Amino acid sequence: MDALVGILHADWFINLVYLVAVLLFVFGLKKLSSPRTARQGNTLSMSGMFTAIVITLFDKNIVSFEMIIIGIAAGAVVGIFMAKKVAMTSMPEMVAILNGFGGIGSALVALAEYYTGQNTITQDMIVYVTLNLSIIVGTLTFTGSVVAFGKLYGIIPGQPLIVTTSKIINVLLLLGSFVMATMLYSDITRIELLYGILVSACVLGITLVVPIGGADMPVVVSLLNSYSGIAVAMTGFVLHNNALIVVGSLVGASGIILTNIMCKGMNRSLANVLFGGFGTGDSGPAVAPKEGGVLQVAKSASPEEAAMVMDIAEKVIIVPGYGMAVSQAQHIVKKLADLLEKRGTSVKYAIHPVAGRMPGHMNVLLAEAGVEYDKLYDLEINDEFARTDVVIVIGANDVVNPGAKTNPQCAIYGMPVFDVENAKTVFVLKRSLNPGFAGIENELFFLDNTLMVFGDAKKTIENFVTSLEEMD
Repeated sequence: MDALVGILHADWFINLVYLVAVLLFVFGLKKLSSPRTARQGNTLSMSGMFTAIVITLFDKNIVSFEMIIIGIAAGAVVGIFMAKKVAMTSMPEMVAILNGFGGIGSALVALAEYYTGQNTITQDMIVYVTLNLSIIVGTLTFTGSVVAFGKLYGIIPGQPLIVTTSKIINVLLLLGSFVMATMLYSDITRIELLYGILVSACVLGITLVVPIGGADMPVVVSLLNSYSGIAVAMTGFVLHNNALIVVGSLVGASGIILTNIMCKGMNRSLANVLFGGFGTGDSGPAVAPKEGGVLQVAKSASPEEAAMVMDIAEKVIIVPGYGMAVSQAQHIVKKLADLLEKRGTSVKYAIHPVAGRMPGHMNVLLAEAGVEYDKLYDLEINDEFARTDVVIVIGANDVVNPGAKTNPQCAIYGMPVFDVENAKTVFVLKRSLNPGFAGIENELFFLDNTLMVFGDAKKTIENFVTSLEEMD
């Protein structure tokens, strides 16, 4: 028994188990890249986390096992409650706040290390630097994520709150944090400097996210996810924990890669997202007037009339947006697609990189409804719209706005969008003609081949299904 205990506490065995946990994370992340293997990826990643937690309990006897068990139980109860209660429409907010929890967790660990090791942390420059970075990055990630949560949930206005001196304020806050960290190194007992670093980082997280418009929240959530990974990696250096370093680096790198992909999907730089103030709704008109200054009038159709057009369609493309999430229409959308396919109609889905309120929002909803992954297309499907009989736009706005290609005064001019206007008929399912999250009017609504079908998306599509079934 003593020999077994000795092995469990041996450095070589602990590092070996950490290596196994890291490999599980790596392979789990790889499998998460495809919806087909995402469940396996989640299982592998969960196994890696469980393995890392168990071996850490043998490696670091910091507090009693009773306290550890209480902490695990409390976290499990809260996590299960959140997972069970959160609606799919609120998933972006949950992801945003979970990023914040990761950041503040890293910051708190670094703070605990400061309090328990004041006499030693300045003896290792790498430990001291990474400790401060963990506190700064972790704290700003938390407050920034709280602001992102507020914007997504609607308790904070989605419009950018831009102050002309905001960039200068951000630079001063960041420099101030570094200056105080340098001063703290000279006298590690000056705890007021540590509090100053915390306050500066808290305010910096707020001032970084508040000026960003609600339409850019998917990019911000992805970026904050990267920040939380960086904070974890810094904490790994503080604790000399290789698993935290590798896992944090994986999360940080994947978050940056995803952020870059989404920025390309909008044809904008990350700097433009962070400082451009997109989503104000105060740009030039997105709808071009006809000759004589008379605006086009949107035409509408009933669900029954729309179903008659679908009845003779050979090719249909569905473009989902946040409206599908709000109405929880993904399952009835799948039923509509199945019904059309039984009638010999080809059905595909066009998913824009920034559709919804978080990365992959529409993909998650459609996967939940059982839509086959090989039917989901991104901007590569644009060439097919000209050969499509019917396009069904479900609550999407900015990603189908022709003004992004034709109107230089439109705030999203230059952003790649779907060429849905090239189809023979476009049905747009919306409650009203109000602009989307970016606050920009959509000239698609006023084109000759566009018909608005007003009402709740789920009920509207249910009427589509009922009308088609009656035609059989």
